[in-house]
Amino acid sequence: MRRMSLLAFVLLAGAGGLAAQDRPPEVRYITRPGASASLPFSPAVRVGHILYLSGQLGTDSTGKLVPGGIEAETRQALTNIKDVLEANGSSMDRVVKCLVMLADIGEWARMNTVYVTFFPTHKPARSAFGATGLALGGRTEIECIATAP
Repeated sequence: MRRMSLLAFVLLAGAGGLAAQDRPPEVRYITRPGASASLPFSPAVRVGHILYLSGQLGTDSTGKLVPGGIEAETRQALTNIKDVLEANGSSMDRVVKCLVMLADIGEWARMNTVYVTFFPTHKPARSAFGATGLALGGRTEIECIATAP
């Protein structure tokens, strides 16, 4: 009997017979115009109303790290995040979780001085840790999860 119920569920799902709330959310892999097709990841993936952003380094539009150390790289990484969010109908106010990776955990306080300027009212949940190295020799990499309408 249980097998028949599962089979009926699968047939209904395939025939569009499920109510919207019973269907799995749509998954959309977001591409960035002009981004290198050789990179093995998407800048973001949207699952229903949630955006999962890949980690952002403090790189400019040419893909080079901005000069100026941890503060400049943090500002640029968060600006890159803001751009991805806005391009997908979201904003920094809709960020619910961040993960900050630092090449040197001793730079945590300096990173924080810039980080807080991007979240003046809504403080997302956050984790941070020191790493033995980051891509391109960066000082920080930041990833976020946000809601989207």
